[in-house]
Amino acid sequence: MAKGYLIDTCAVIKYLNETIPKAGISFIDEILEVKSIISFVTEIELQVWEPSAKEDVDVYMDFIANSSILKIDDEIIKQTIRIRKKYKLKMPDAIIAATAITNDFTLISDNDKDYLKIYGLKYINPVNKK
Repeated sequence: MAKGYLIDTCAVIKYLNETIPKAGISFIDEILEVKSIISFVTEIELQVWEPSAKEDVDVYMDFIANSSILKIDDEIIKQTIRIRKKYKLKMPDAIIAATAITNDFTLISDNDKDYLKIYGLKYINPVNKK
């Protein structure tokens, strides 16, 4: 069983914008009550994201400020290389998947196309929560 959850950028944005079903929002709410954990990649992506409503920038920055941010290390680099070679993912997605695997976290994302095919990755799509 995974020891925690890593929340991908797309899940954060859709959660904060409430564009996922209510069951998915409730599921992420429960995770955030315990601890918000994101990759440094998600931090970067959230800080450069330009939401349509400019006031949302503050919401994103608050989310980052209240999250534990996982940095890259040698094991994550090794896993990223393995994932990139085997599954041909884009670098950010490979780093996020490698971070989840290395830390024994379940990845929360709606990127089924890329993440469902990675052997050893624990993955939940909040859009599909019922």
